[in-house]
Amino acid sequence: MEVSEKTVNKTNKNKRLLEDVKARFKMLLLGKQGNDGFILRFVIYFLLITIGFVYLYPVLYILAQSMKSLDDLLDPTVVWIPKAFHLENYITAWKVLDFKRALTGSLFNSVLPAIAQTISCAIIGYGLARFRFPGKNLILVLMLITFIIPTQVVMIPLFMMFEKYNMLGTPLPFILPAMLGMGIRSALFILIYMQFFKGIPTSLEEAAQIDGASATKIFTKIVIPISVPAIVVVYLFSMVWHWNETYTASLYLGNSMTTLPIRLQIFHDSFSKMITSNEIQQGANINESINMAGTMLVIMPLLILYFFAQRWFVEATDKTGIAGE
Repeated sequence: MEVSEKTVNKTNKNKRLLEDVKARFKMLLLGKQGNDGFILRFVIYFLLITIGFVYLYPVLYILAQSMKSLDDLLDPTVVWIPKAFHLENYITAWKVLDFKRALTGSLFNSVLPAIAQTISCAIIGYGLARFRFPGKNLILVLMLITFIIPTQVVMIPLFMMFEKYNMLGTPLPFILPAMLGMGIRSALFILIYMQFFKGIPTSLEEAAQIDGASATKIFTKIVIPISVPAIVVVYLFSMVWHWNETYTASLYLGNSMTTLPIRLQIFHDSFSKMITSNEIQQGANINESINMAGTMLVIMPLLILYFFAQRWFVEATDKTGIAGE
């Protein structure tokens, strides 16, 4: 009997150990509540790395190609890392783009309209979110219509209007509409502000009203400091969209001003005009590396902007729930 009891106790002990090992292994794979285990973490990290690679691949490809010499381009064994970094491609692309002049034009046509649009859309969004007045629903419908209608439909009437008031060749065709809440995709920014302002507790504004604060003071002293996430999202998106705008920019600016994306569109023609007959005889010609160097110079300011503002941008996007393009 004693031997039998010892055998049973030993068997039960082994079962308990086996169950404990199984429980620990299950916890390691699935986690305590199925949300922090190895399997889920592996899937999440795999997806993040894959998606990150898909987004980074074009930038890495452009950077690698822009550093290659003509010999590296013709050498099939050179895929990513060139034998020697050929920085002359960037010097040539800098000259072809007329970088300083084009950068100045890009800043005038992106930074200033973005600031004006951020302010005007905030005012309009707050008015639509907090006040009731006749025709409010009609304004919302008209605003959505302006967002749906393609730019090409109203491009000619706007061009004629700007020409009549001598605004062509200046940043005014972008700044003035932005100041009036009618800039590029202003309807979307107004909706972002409306959604954000509706999430702010009305008790804060009511308390300020009891203390005698006016609507303007409530907006500037209470609402705006709370709305920094929405402001960051709107400003960055507005600046990027104004920066990348080439269709209407080439129409309104003409030859008086230029931007980096416009210069990139005519990169081949500019290179042909810049190159001399002696350089042609020496075999100088445009190639993919010079093209990629020009592309890298155009997107570099936006990459630098995001590098310094990424923390605020990620936090703001997370709080507002807005996804970018």
